[in-house]
Amino acid sequence: MSKEKERRMFIGVVWNCAAELKLVVTVLLSLCSLITLLHFIPPRFSFSPSDLGSCISTPAALLHSVSHINATNSSTPSASPPTSTTPPQPSLEKDRLLQNGVVKRAFNPLGSAAYNFILMSAYRGGYDTFAVMGLASKPLHVYGKPSYICEWVPSDKQQNPISVLGHKILPDWGYGRVYTVLVINCTFPVPVGDDKTGGKLLVHATTNGGGDTNFNTTDTFVALTEAEQDFVNFTSTFEAPPKYDFLYCGSSLYGNLSPQRVREWLAFHVRLFGEKSHFVIHDAGGVHEGVMEVLKPWMDKGYVTLQDIKDQERFDGYYHNQFLIVNDCLHRYRFQAKWMFFFDVDEFIYVPKKSTIKSVVNSLSDYTQFTIEQMPMSNKLCLAEDRGKSYRKWGFEKLVFKDVKRGIRRDRKYAVQPRNVIANGVHMSQNTVGKTTHNTEGRIKYFHYHGTIAERREPCRQLVNDTAITIDGTPYVLDTTMRDIAATIKRFELKMIGSTLQRTRQ
Repeated sequence: MSKEKERRMFIGVVWNCAAELKLVVTVLLSLCSLITLLHFIPPRFSFSPSDLGSCISTPAALLHSVSHINATNSSTPSASPPTSTTPPQPSLEKDRLLQNGVVKRAFNPLGSAAYNFILMSAYRGGYDTFAVMGLASKPLHVYGKPSYICEWVPSDKQQNPISVLGHKILPDWGYGRVYTVLVINCTFPVPVGDDKTGGKLLVHATTNGGGDTNFNTTDTFVALTEAEQDFVNFTSTFEAPPKYDFLYCGSSLYGNLSPQRVREWLAFHVRLFGEKSHFVIHDAGGVHEGVMEVLKPWMDKGYVTLQDIKDQERFDGYYHNQFLIVNDCLHRYRFQAKWMFFFDVDEFIYVPKKSTIKSVVNSLSDYTQFTIEQMPMSNKLCLAEDRGKSYRKWGFEKLVFKDVKRGIRRDRKYAVQPRNVIANGVHMSQNTVGKTTHNTEGRIKYFHYHGTIAERREPCRQLVNDTAITIDGTPYVLDTTMRDIAATIKRFELKMIGSTLQRTRQ
């Protein structure tokens, strides 16, 4: 075949296939354009190398991949966090030179030092009064003058809301840290919610320039919502005789506590306070598995309520916010108990043999509050006769030496008739209606085994073969008061919950 014929045949083939070539060229141009655009597609689009391979394979695959990209773009964004971007910052004031030649310096506040108010709880305290418990910024209260307005908003829209100035109480005696405990008493001039239709208690917390005198901010929050049946339930509790003779409000439990010491404390006090008693324990991280095993039998018997308060650790207050916790306990149970006791789990209440706890409080019934004298016990001195067998004895059975150093002011603990208390502290209340007495010596006292609750090992460090000893200038004398009743407590525990705790560890 001549070259002229070959050239004419090639031109003829190209001319006859022009449509197909146009399609191929169009596809190739589209692919190149798509590859270029991929550099500008946002990260949330899902397009992988495998998709690109499919595109090159066939034109149909290309159409499929484009459809996949469009579907991804129109759907809900994936759970993966979007690319972080810096939020817009407010314009900052700059230093500037005044006309009189003075350099005016700029101050630019950023963020917030502490929350205005952290609500824990609110309870009705009567037909016309409520108590609101929470934490507030300590600097705000030390250096500012915040105020609180209580507002009752009836569910019945035909009734008008009623407002009153809230009375603020700081019961932690200045011990707060970043946050201080605040109890707001809301007492209205007339009963509210007594129509049994329900309503809400609002609190308007105003800083009054505290923190920044250029601003007077107000935070409004719902402290309590009362449904129709809630007022009926309150009335039945308020007007009925108290369910318990004695209720224990425990401070925050934290740290690596000894299950054995908790076991001893519970058995001792359930026996002391009797059948109509209840113990509210607050777990701030101290109720680990071993302690829970000790509490569970008494919880099952109805003597113990355990409350998880670990979330309060987010807010820096004094001793795991124990002032807040005991105030919540006071108002939560104030109509369910004749007497409330406030002391710690390394302290043991004791009344003389010829009296009972009931006879003691009856003799003090004219008082809203009475305090209890402390008997400080050594947390390491034991009798030499217990050598080799001290591990079988209970803590208060073997720690028998009392600190008798004179001229020292000892902490006291206390009990109250809760219906007459507005707010309380850890060692006593300064907000009561009625009298307080400290003259209780000879009637009631408590033995304090300081630090033993946080020890997970044998407490006996030194064995003494005498009735008196002085260590580091502190005199101790033998006191077997608690040792003498240990066998009775052990028999009581066995009778009440059986042998389930016999293998409890330190």
